[in-house]
Amino acid sequence: MIHTRVKKAAALFLLAGLPVLTGCAVGPDYVKPETTLTPLHHAEAVAARPAVAEEPPLDQWWQGFNDPQLTQIIERVFRQNLDLQASLARVDQARAAAKASGAKLMPTIDASAQALRERMSLENPIGLIAENTMPGFPRTSNLFDAGIGASWEVDLFGGLRRQEEAALALADAAEAMHAGVRVSVAAEAADTYFKIRDNQAQLKVIENRLDNDTRLLEMLRERRVHGFATDREVAQGEALLAHTQGEGTLLRIDLGAQLNRLDVLMGAQPGTYADGLNSSSTIPAVPQIKAAPSSDFLRRRPDVIAAERQLAAANARIGAAVAEYYPSFSLSALWGYESLTAGNLFKSANAQTQGLLGLRWRLFDFGRIDAEVAQADAATREALARYRQAVLSAAEDVENACVSLFQLEAYHQDVARQIDALTRVYEDSEMAYRSGLIALTDVLDADRQLLAAESELPRAQADAARAAVHLFRSLGGGW
Repeated sequence: MIHTRVKKAAALFLLAGLPVLTGCAVGPDYVKPETTLTPLHHAEAVAARPAVAEEPPLDQWWQGFNDPQLTQIIERVFRQNLDLQASLARVDQARAAAKASGAKLMPTIDASAQALRERMSLENPIGLIAENTMPGFPRTSNLFDAGIGASWEVDLFGGLRRQEEAALALADAAEAMHAGVRVSVAAEAADTYFKIRDNQAQLKVIENRLDNDTRLLEMLRERRVHGFATDREVAQGEALLAHTQGEGTLLRIDLGAQLNRLDVLMGAQPGTYADGLNSSSTIPAVPQIKAAPSSDFLRRRPDVIAAERQLAAANARIGAAVAEYYPSFSLSALWGYESLTAGNLFKSANAQTQGLLGLRWRLFDFGRIDAEVAQADAATREALARYRQAVLSAAEDVENACVSLFQLEAYHQDVARQIDALTRVYEDSEMAYRSGLIALTDVLDADRQLLAAESELPRAQADAARAAVHLFRSLGGGW
């Protein structure tokens, strides 16, 4: 009786002490690294731009362009883009892996049942003995059993909890990368959309120039009839018209490719949606953008968030590796019934119980644990370097986007002034040629320069809009 009480007291003591024993975890606790950046050089210049359109919320930056078709495209991309769906599936996988890792901390309970019918051979040792010493020995026997078993690996030193910590951090990283895909596909769709608008605007310029070049060729042919122009000059006019037509052909090739790309981004077969874009729409004005402080965009950038979470996972793996230095304990129990006949299976006399306390301790493994700990430590140092590199790359990305936007808007104004001047040059050159004051080559040269400038204007405007998209993306906008 005393022995039984002692065993019960020991069991209660063990159960009461388990929460204390499992409350610690070996290995370094994770501390998020400090990241401080000085104010970006060009951010203030961009923030001080005059407001052309209302500043949009950063998570829905595309609305700032006030373009319903762009908004419709972005929303369709979010619903149908296949890369986005694949990244969401990766998040589900990571969350499931984290849940499975956490489940290892809990006991496992299994139910089992089986029915065995066996006919013994008379040629084995038991069969020979039974045949010689037990006449009428039944060679056929039945065995029925059913029961419930439980097992639990006691996480005394926190190895399993470190594994769960790493899995949860990786799940967070997967969610951040999913947000990064969302930001990327939205930005790529907007970038492609502005390329399409650029090509459409340039084709309008080409159409206008074709009218002018056709009118110039007709004038040359009329002057040749009256003896004021040569065949050479007419051929030059024909070459100019063919060159302009060729420029339009190249633009249509690129336009078709961009339309197909936009359809794929929307998760559809090329030719499904993009052909319906209204070619009469203009390139929208760039909205006001206030470049966020460095700490703000670092908190929003999905790549920085993912790198930090991967660092946390690597740090947790050190603890999981260190835990192998210590012994691990497991508890198992079985309660059930076993009988030779099915009718007597669940009688109290056929009940059976079993308990087991297991110990596993790697006392000597030729330095395997040392190598695993060193590997985990090196992986953490690699993850830290990658995180710091992600921070610097993010700052570089924002800085480059600010510079591009600021300079491209200035370049757009320069091209507009250039067109005004070249238009006057072309008009004066045509009048001077009609008067016989200059050669045709001067008119053709003025026409070529004006065509180049007029084609450059929509490109500069579209590039400014694309630079704004790049800046929104670099600031972590879109989620």
